[in-house]
Amino acid sequence: MAKKRRWPKQKCCVSKPRCSRCPLQMLKDGTLPEGYTVKKRKLVKVA
Repeated sequence: MAKKRRWPKQKCCVSKPRCSRCPLQMLKDGTLPEGYTVKKRKLVKVA
């Protein structure tokens, strides 16, 4: 069975250490979904 991917949070909660669903952490790890990026700690869709 395939492992279900976790969707990132809409906004970074700025906690340390970063949680696994943090958009900043997912961007760093390269696990952010296709077509999305992070601007000003918020998850945004690429136009």
